[in-house]
Amino acid sequence: MKINLDNIDSKIVKENETYTLIDNTDLNNLVVSKTILHPDKHTTGHNHAGQEEVYQFVSGHGSMIVGENNYTVRPGDVILIPDGAFHKVWNGSEHEDLVFVCVFDGGRNH
Repeated sequence: MKINLDNIDSKIVKENETYTLIDNTDLNNLVVSKTILHPDKHTTGHNHAGQEEVYQFVSGHGSMIVGENNYTVRPGDVILIPDGAFHKVWNGSEHEDLVFVCVFDGGRNH
């Protein structure tokens, strides 16, 4: 199965002034989720016991914290999030969305 990151064909899970979350749940054990983080916004930050994640940044630029590590992120960057690690993303632009795809195991618990 091939999906297009610019048009993940699934359902909008959340949409507000901070971000839009779109999930593809065609697989049984993994969720592919696209986040469009709006300019000068950030995620709330959270962690998940028992769940690993992989983030791939598609467009825009910003920063991300995972546990004690801080990263500058731009298109093509991939960040691995270990089981239970706190993580948060900031959009560093005042004008451009920061778009990233997250792949995680199990169901959405955030």
